[in-house]
Amino acid sequence: MRYSSVAAAAALTLVAISTSLHGQRPDDQIDPRSMALLAKGQAAQAAGNLDGATDVLESAVAVDPRNRAAFVTLGQVAVARGLPGKAIRLYREALLLEPNDVAALTGQGEALVAKGAVQRAKDNLAKIRTICARSGCTDATTLAAVIAKGPPIATASAVVPAPKITGKE
Repeated sequence: MRYSSVAAAAALTLVAISTSLHGQRPDDQIDPRSMALLAKGQAAQAAGNLDGATDVLESAVAVDPRNRAAFVTLGQVAVARGLPGKAIRLYREALLLEPNDVAALTGQGEALVAKGAVQRAKDNLAKIRTICARSGCTDATTLAAVIAKGPPIATASAVVPAPKITGKE
């Protein structure tokens, strides 16, 4: 009698877990609607319509949050809009889905350099070199060039002059 309640609970747990796993799609099957929206977003990006591209790509991610390419393209659009912090976050979302995505690592590294986080960009470069040692790619040299160039220098218009102090008050 003691074992029957434990066995029933274990059987119920096994059925519940197997049912939930059976209903999930594999990670490599992205919703076709999301892929269609991704194509529209990439076309809008190529045409220079960054606001339209952002809207369509965000819809692609909403339709299927596993669409890694949509996150990478959103990161590229954020960089083009001058938002490297947002780009870093979007590339991180892509890297959560696939930690060895070279395009996301490269984009994130470039955005990190733009924000001044050169050491973290060098970490990305090391990871890209490890991945590319097996497959061979040019992304490592691209990121190395961006790191060598360094973060952008603040322009004079961004610097607010200090108020002048006069002897009379």
